[in-house]
Amino acid sequence: MATTEALFNPHLEAVAGHFARALEAAAFDGALIPSGEPPMQFADDQPYPFKANPRYRQWVPEASPGCLLAVEPGRRPLLLFRQEADYWHMPPSIPDAPWTRAYDLRIVSDASEARAALPTGRRWALLGEPAPAWDGLGEANPAAVTAPLDYGRAAKTPYEVECLARASLAGARAHRAAERAWRDGASEFAIHLEYCRAAGAREEDLPYNSIVACNEHGAVLHYQHLDRQAPAARRSFLIDAGAPYAGYGSDITRTYAAGPGPFADLVAAVDGVQRRLASLVAPGRDYRDIHLEAHRLIGGVLADCGLSRVRDDDAVDAGVTRAFFPHGIGHLLGLQVHDVGGLMADDTGALRPRPEGHPFLRLTRDLAEGFVVTIEPGVYFIDLLLAAARADRRAALIDWDRVEALRPCGGVRIEDNVVALAGGPRNLTREAFAAT
Repeated sequence: MATTEALFNPHLEAVAGHFARALEAAAFDGALIPSGEPPMQFADDQPYPFKANPRYRQWVPEASPGCLLAVEPGRRPLLLFRQEADYWHMPPSIPDAPWTRAYDLRIVSDASEARAALPTGRRWALLGEPAPAWDGLGEANPAAVTAPLDYGRAAKTPYEVECLARASLAGARAHRAAERAWRDGASEFAIHLEYCRAAGAREEDLPYNSIVACNEHGAVLHYQHLDRQAPAARRSFLIDAGAPYAGYGSDITRTYAAGPGPFADLVAAVDGVQRRLASLVAPGRDYRDIHLEAHRLIGGVLADCGLSRVRDDDAVDAGVTRAFFPHGIGHLLGLQVHDVGGLMADDTGALRPRPEGHPFLRLTRDLAEGFVVTIEPGVYFIDLLLAAARADRRAALIDWDRVEALRPCGGVRIEDNVVALAGGPRNLTREAFAAT
């Protein structure tokens, strides 16, 4: 396995080339990319957790607030690293890892010193969250630059894939620990703490807020609470949680049944669907077709598990699958959990439509070599959607006694992170679980 250090310089060359083409086509001399600042809480002097500008993280493996990267085609990138004199907080350590040798690294104490260090007479594109410290330095986020950057970022370099593989390893270890805590009778809150411990991460380090859902809470797609008390009965457990590595994050979901029975059978059936869909991830494949295939396969699962009286295409056409599987099959993954560019038709920013009747799909592109996507089919017992189905023509197509029997278990989702490669998909998640 190649190290991230060995893969970084080729990655940097690829990113520099991508930026150079976008800047030159839009007639900019270069780009200024701030690392970002943590926003302050309202009427308070406490900041929210710092989340670095993803455009900055594409260049710089380590991120701290207040830094500025200046990129000019054909020139060595200038990294203005902020290190303030501060006795209230621990100043960031000056990076000295091998990746720094690719940069002109200069230490600055504040934004005014960073501004003074910039080359003059340049037309800059300023790529990041607007901030007073950088006002007037360049044109903020010009679409002629950001659109091709966002479109091209979907194809990951080998360095980025390796970072995502390492994030998957950390996530798989933490998922194993969370499952053990649940089976030992822990509360959602205690499971979450165990997850963070096993991932080696504070909550704010995680790529997104973990979904830790026992029993019927698994029916809430983005369940956001953490019960402090363990449930009286342990029926089911759904956990959707990731882990970070060098700015990249995994996004993994697993669902467990407390014991054998109809819900365990449903979990196994959805897992089989998920493996089938993951096998379809390949360059040239229209991701929308994977989503539509997911509905056809879920239609079969609903019939096999006794929930639906119609199956496959009939279940899709009747709208039965949408009552149990309301979200998209997945999304791009990378520096952001829902990585940019998923709905783009081309590098101008034009949009490629979702399939009719599927408003929540986050990715509509044809897959290409190096795309990393999530594949996450599910079956849920969501009262709001089931009530709508009970009130229309779908009522006669659903076995409501079976629904009521499984509704206390909430739902099932299985999610893997998969790389589209010419030689066949690489499933980072299954690979990571096999290694833990």
